[in-house]
Amino acid sequence: MIIFLDTEFTDFVDCELISIGFVSEDGQHSLYLEVQDFDRSKCNSFVQTEVWANLGRVKTAIVRKNEIGELIRRWFATLPRSVTLACDSEHDRRLLAASFDGPWPTNLTGWYDLRPLIDTSVFNNAVERYHNSERPWHHTLFDAHAHRAGWLAYMANQTHA
Repeated sequence: MIIFLDTEFTDFVDCELISIGFVSEDGQHSLYLEVQDFDRSKCNSFVQTEVWANLGRVKTAIVRKNEIGELIRRWFATLPRSVTLACDSEHDRRLLAASFDGPWPTNLTGWYDLRPLIDTSVFNNAVERYHNSERPWHHTLFDAHAHRAGWLAYMANQTHA
């Protein structure tokens, strides 16, 4: 099973997790968490403008920084025995790794790099179509869903090519 991952974070230099979103390739499994106690003073102006506006939409997603790893680990335990994570940034991988205080989930068996797909028109067009005023950019769950939409469009295009 492929799980699409996206994160938002304070800054590229002083990276601290703000939110994390996951969605499965079939769309049946998702997890969205927002860190309530991240250091806002580390946030660059882009994050202050684009990311902060998307926080707090899902009250049940707001958790403390020290809870993230366990919540993600428990969610992974509900997934099949072989999970491949797909993301478009090394920062996503690093922030996920930093959220675990200990070993990775045993069912996390691989990585799929979405970066080569981003510049393809079929992937990019599907991502653009996914986002709208109700599903804004820079909200990690919506961005993970958008990556899923892009990947599905890309794979469908490969099948018909």
